[in-house]
Amino acid sequence: MKYYLYNSLANNGIKPEVKPGTELVDAVGMDYQEYLKSLGPEDEVVLVGGDGTLNYFVNAVKGMEIKNNIYLLGCGTGNDFLTDIDKKPGEEVLVNKYLSNLPTVYVNDLEQQFINNMGFGIDGYCCEVADQIKEKNPQEKINYSGIAIKGLLFHFKPCHAEVIVDGVKHEFENVWIAPTMKGKYYGGGMMMAPSQDRFSDKLTVVVYHCRSKIKALMAFPSIFKGEHVEKKNIVEIFTGREIEVRFSRPCAAQIDGETVLNVTKYKVIQP
Repeated sequence: MKYYLYNSLANNGIKPEVKPGTELVDAVGMDYQEYLKSLGPEDEVVLVGGDGTLNYFVNAVKGMEIKNNIYLLGCGTGNDFLTDIDKKPGEEVLVNKYLSNLPTVYVNDLEQQFINNMGFGIDGYCCEVADQIKEKNPQEKINYSGIAIKGLLFHFKPCHAEVIVDGVKHEFENVWIAPTMKGKYYGGGMMMAPSQDRFSDKLTVVVYHCRSKIKALMAFPSIFKGEHVEKKNIVEIFTGREIEVRFSRPCAAQIDGETVLNVTKYKVIQP
């Protein structure tokens, strides 16, 4: 039997068609570990959703040996994971091999694995503003690029940052973004770390720093094609297995698109 697990509270409107040999299951409030234990060895599970759905699942089953085939039927708003593995929304993608060897981030009181990235800076700000918009009007379509542009020009203030990679400390002024990447993409299609391999034993941290707001704004679109890495005067890239980022003031952060407020530092460890 193939089971399609979907979130009945989600706003994406996707509800898979029930076919012979399949069953539709509302996953709201589900204990994923107990559910997987109840399945037979030939049963298969399809997660209906996007990056957030996959992130929630990997943390819910952390430490568990997964014996069934797990698929992702992408229907989220960002789908950066699918973009990274060269798949498209609407395909059922077998994801078992991507669910192990994931990095763990320690931030505030959270200890959480992530599938794509841990972001800090204006990306976290964008998620914070998007949450506020959704709270007022759940049906409103979010323009993340518009939020980012307004943030760069008016609302978000860059920070002094310390970036510690495998014990080596680097310091930067006027930092706008400092994400740690497991995959290449985040933010709904931005190629933040073009050289990152999600099967590597190292992660990539990208530091986007610039004193001039206008210069930072003009260079920002280059991130979508990964061309920002050529701008050596405003972008620094490091790779390592243990990465810590400290900001000079509290900012919003995001883990695979989920907002974490009032963050001054985070630490990521790749096993």
